[in-house]
Amino acid sequence: MTELLDKWSEAAVTSLGFFWMALWAFVLGYLISSIIQVMVSRREMRKLMGGDGPKSMSIGTLFGFISSSCSFAALATTRALFQKGANFSPSIAFLLSSTNLVIELGFVIALFLGWQFVVGEYVGGIILILLAWLFIILTNPKELIHKARERNQDEGDGADEDGHAWSRLFDKEIWTAISQKYVMEWQMVWKDVLIGFTVAGIISAFIPTAFFEWLFIGAGTDDPGFWALLQQTLVGPVAAFFTFIGSMGNIPLAAVLYGEGVAFAGVMAFIFSDLVVLPVLRINAQYYGWKMALYILLLLFSCLVATSLLMHYGLQLFDWLPDRSQWTSPAEREHFQLNYQFWLNVIFGLASLWMVVSWKRQQSGHNDHGHHHHGGGQPIMNTLCILAGLWLSAGLILSLF
Repeated sequence: MTELLDKWSEAAVTSLGFFWMALWAFVLGYLISSIIQVMVSRREMRKLMGGDGPKSMSIGTLFGFISSSCSFAALATTRALFQKGANFSPSIAFLLSSTNLVIELGFVIALFLGWQFVVGEYVGGIILILLAWLFIILTNPKELIHKARERNQDEGDGADEDGHAWSRLFDKEIWTAISQKYVMEWQMVWKDVLIGFTVAGIISAFIPTAFFEWLFIGAGTDDPGFWALLQQTLVGPVAAFFTFIGSMGNIPLAAVLYGEGVAFAGVMAFIFSDLVVLPVLRINAQYYGWKMALYILLLLFSCLVATSLLMHYGLQLFDWLPDRSQWTSPAEREHFQLNYQFWLNVIFGLASLWMVVSWKRQQSGHNDHGHHHHGGGQPIMNTLCILAGLWLSAGLILSLF
């Protein structure tokens, strides 16, 4: 019993330590993202995504880069673009870019995993988009696209945002809009973050290394070989499929996997898998029908496996694969110290508080019905969030004794 309580305490402290470690990066990333989303025009980008050529694909990728990192928000925006006339290929480019190439994701990956994984995320994200484009060209799903168009033709999204001149960046009105966008970003991701960080702490404390060596063939070896790497890149997405955790919440889990010996390719496949989880499949089925939803699942699964392997062998070619012997697991780091991280968290924590206060002042004058909601599985997510909160609170109390 004592050992169980010790593990519980360790898991809770590790989860909170993970969040403390990433706090300033979250705030900075979402602040930059919110500024760009307010300042940049969406209407013109939507008009430029009507073709399937390189220009439309580039616009879709750029639009995704300046958008939200929340998987469920990305799904809703992708559908809106598709409804407004964007072609299927650039819509998929937007979807992949908005969940893999966004600024805030790079910050968090750098903190938990290191620069090689940041390279894997951004370069791999571009390769993933190119492979998806090729997949669509080769499979040519005209009938599926036509049926999806018919399904969505009567459902519109009038939320066009015009953007603003950068010279107005310091206007009070602009920062009011930025604060609103910033709060909406957190409203969309906090459940994923809470559950993801809680689960990462639990896995780190309770799951033995032997389990990961069984689940991921070749885990813990320096050169697992091609077939073991392939198996790891297949298992990563399958494991992620049954989770409810989005792109920001699965980074500490990815760090735990890497710390347990999973290869670079397997970890990247897990990170790329935020769009092949069960809730996303169900939402896509509601949006486009089950046939198109399963097609998108196959497209994403095939391309992320290929991308993860390409990135692994590409970095290996340049001798850039991360050296596990030089890497310290986030679970083993000293999280609560009076160092640069502490002061960054204080500074960006105050900035976040200012944004929330500014948003509250804006809301005090009128009722707001424009909040983004976390798509799919709300009752389940709410229940899991309550359980995570109770788990962390009890574990923190145990750590005091």
